[in-house]
Amino acid sequence: MAENAILLAVTKIGVALGGEALKLASSLFANEVSLLTQLPSGMRRIRSELLVMQAFLGQIDIQTDKNQVLEVWVEEVRKLANHVEDIMDEYFYLIAQQQGSGLGGFVKKIFNGSQNLIAWHQIAAQVKELETNLQHLSQMKKRWIKMIEGETGSSSNYSGEKQLNLANSSYFLDENELVGIDRNKTKITDWLSDGDPARCVISVCGMGGLGKTTLVASVYKSERKKFDCHAWISISKTYKVDDLLRRMIEELYENEKVEKKPNNIREMDDRRLAESVRRFLEKKKYLIILDDVWDPKAFDDIGAAINVDDKNGSRVIITTRSDKVASVARDGQKLQPGLLEKTEAWDLFCKRAFRNEDGKCPQELGKLGEEIVSKCQGLPLAIVSIGSLLSLREKTKSEWQKVYDQLSWQLDRNPDLDHVKRVLNLSYLYLPRYLKNCFLHCSMFPEDDVLQRKRLMRLWVAEGLVEERGSSTMEEVAEDYLKELVHRCMLQVVETNEFGRIKHCRMHDIVRELAVSLSKKENFSVVIHDDLQMVVKTGEEKRRLSVHKCGNELQSSMELPRLRTFTVFDPSMSSSSSFSSLCSSSKYLTVLDLQGISIERVPDEIGDLFNLHFLGLRETKVKVLPESLGRLRNLQTLDLFKSEIEKLPSTTENLKKLRHLFAEKIVDPTYKTINSGRGVRAPMGLWNLKDLQTLQAVEANMEFVEQLGNLTQIRSIRIWKVRGIHCEHLCASLSRLRYLCYLDLNASDENEILLLGGWDHPPQHLLKLNLRGRLAEGTMELPLFSALGSSLRVLYLGWSRLREDPLRSLSQLTHLVYLKLERAFDGQQLWFRSRWFPKLKELFLLDLPKLDQVDVEDGAMARLEHLFMNDLPALKNVPRGIEYLTSLQQLYLKDLHPEFIERFEESDDKNKVQHIPYAYYIFQREDQTFDVTRLSGQEEEEEQ
Repeated sequence: MAENAILLAVTKIGVALGGEALKLASSLFANEVSLLTQLPSGMRRIRSELLVMQAFLGQIDIQTDKNQVLEVWVEEVRKLANHVEDIMDEYFYLIAQQQGSGLGGFVKKIFNGSQNLIAWHQIAAQVKELETNLQHLSQMKKRWIKMIEGETGSSSNYSGEKQLNLANSSYFLDENELVGIDRNKTKITDWLSDGDPARCVISVCGMGGLGKTTLVASVYKSERKKFDCHAWISISKTYKVDDLLRRMIEELYENEKVEKKPNNIREMDDRRLAESVRRFLEKKKYLIILDDVWDPKAFDDIGAAINVDDKNGSRVIITTRSDKVASVARDGQKLQPGLLEKTEAWDLFCKRAFRNEDGKCPQELGKLGEEIVSKCQGLPLAIVSIGSLLSLREKTKSEWQKVYDQLSWQLDRNPDLDHVKRVLNLSYLYLPRYLKNCFLHCSMFPEDDVLQRKRLMRLWVAEGLVEERGSSTMEEVAEDYLKELVHRCMLQVVETNEFGRIKHCRMHDIVRELAVSLSKKENFSVVIHDDLQMVVKTGEEKRRLSVHKCGNELQSSMELPRLRTFTVFDPSMSSSSSFSSLCSSSKYLTVLDLQGISIERVPDEIGDLFNLHFLGLRETKVKVLPESLGRLRNLQTLDLFKSEIEKLPSTTENLKKLRHLFAEKIVDPTYKTINSGRGVRAPMGLWNLKDLQTLQAVEANMEFVEQLGNLTQIRSIRIWKVRGIHCEHLCASLSRLRYLCYLDLNASDENEILLLGGWDHPPQHLLKLNLRGRLAEGTMELPLFSALGSSLRVLYLGWSRLREDPLRSLSQLTHLVYLKLERAFDGQQLWFRSRWFPKLKELFLLDLPKLDQVDVEDGAMARLEHLFMNDLPALKNVPRGIEYLTSLQQLYLKDLHPEFIERFEESDDKNKVQHIPYAYYIFQREDQTFDVTRLSGQEEEEEQ
């Protein structure tokens, strides 16, 4: 698994070999009768050797689990790859020292200073030594690993045998021990016997350990006799097509009493084997299970053999951990079992832990048992395995407490839980190499932490974990990585945004425990829960530290020379002097994320971190950034959101590689005022940072709005304190931003008018538009809204003071899914006509003082799910026609006319909202307490 370290090393060598600096330096190296002349070619040879090693390691990852010699050799490879990365960073450090003079001056300075010349010679010598060490490692592999393979035999079938054993163990489970599968079992059984004569494919998809195989095995045992023939085939990642087909023939013929099995299947090739299977299946109603399919290609490889459809009601069931594989199933017949509910998990645990006590838990162990089950988070494999482990232990609180306290260690080391580790590790081992580091990176976040998509993407890019793909941005590639981890069931989606994109995700606790263990083993990262000082003392080789709980302050003389990432999740850390030491001793730092801690000052030494790509000061108390910030020429993300910074240093214009700048401060968390937030003052030259994709937020001035159009890569921008005199130049600049996806404009005060008539060419990809401020008369008739009709998904209008009903103009936004009108309309009636807003899911009508009537025609807002109507003091009735909103799931009414409830009780409105599951009226009393009245729907179930 050293291929993760090799990937980073190879990437950095590629950057070094492709740089203009190397070309210029090489011309001077030629005049040196020394190792310097061999430096570029030596780097190329190392890169080639590492690439071959990487390919080799990708093939033997699984075998290291049972081969100690191979495991030790892989560890040596990992150390060497890390050393390569260190040398490459030293190379870039020497370049960074001279970069201020330009490349020409840089090349001369390299040889003018004896100190630099010595440093370059040291790098060349280390590269030469690396080549020697690589050769030694290659020879070591030939001597020892080949010898071991010769003694033990080839292990190529290792994973296949292991997976087959997993299938068998599920197959022979006692039906009385199964919990929580009844509903899904019924669903699959119904699909098998739904009367459709056409052959169809059914898929069962989910993370490892979810019980997919157990579920399907239960169905298979009860339903197989209803088919003419049947077969269960477990498919490993390293399958061979001929082996799969031979096993299928063996199983198909096992219960066959008429036809005789071919006696020469050992000599048949793939084509003849497939023909044999097809001939057998003809005219028969068959059931075939393909268990644990990892790749769609595996299904394609044997698909021709089992694609026999004689309209006999044949069925194929696939279990898989991949959404991509599951997609081969017929629409509507893709099952994704969920984690067990709390009561189901407890029932399953008791059946295993107290199998000799009729599944009854003693009262004194109840609370502790529930805590142990809670750690499993509904994952059946973990519950069964830990329950089985505890069934063999003494039934005492002290013994169980010991298991709970050591659960991470138990999962990693206890052979009784090896089953859990093996199943989940397979998911990791079979990840593509470009996803492995990203997966391990997720383990740096605290347990139960919700991972934000955008933050993950920026961190992965900063860490160098993302490869370029064509013309896509690195962030777009990173999002593809995240989707793939979700599709492979390594991460779980918690929330999606208005566009259906992942917004938040999480890692299952048991998966995370194993990921933390893998990260530590591979020297990828270390998570600190208590004593940071101990890690610092032994931390020379530590490359990433994630501090969850410090337990004490950072020591002022901290030495972590190899550190690349330092992330803090403990808000109690505050020592600025400690971070000065960190900046001085860890010169290779790539990520420094101090979000939420109470640090007040950023040391000048921050400018020495030439390799820094990500600086996170979100929600800190920092008020001023030093001028040395401008020396961070590789900085990609500067996150100052909710900090105390109001002004950026003038040297910000030197951050040519900056991609994301967050510098907004929320001053009114209630958002009841038009200036609920503020941005930073734009320094001179900010518009020359051509790589900027995100700018949130900046305060408008004339020079900035004139030059904004130069930021052609901008995707997301938020601008505060916009004045009418800015608008002409602002609109002209916005028309040049063809990649813009998100725009937020905020007027300087309630009376300032936003003039958008000059915005002639809005970008085709604009998804989200927020306009907070008074709109000029005639704005709603501008071609702007028709131009955005096919792209815009989210629209917020606030403090607009529109006199005419804006809905006719807004109805041109046919792809809108979210609409919020806040203090946007001064009229009395809003009328939603038939077929308007066909995709709208959320509608907010807020603080509209004169609105006394809302009409909804049949066919309007056909997909509306959430309707929120707050602070509408003139509205006495629910919207007329609300009964037509058949998709409505939630209705929240707050602070309407004082007569609302009385009229509601006396009218037919009560019947019109009965189809809405959750409908409430909320009234705020004078003492600031709330009176909540349920208008319709069933009472919410109490949490179990």
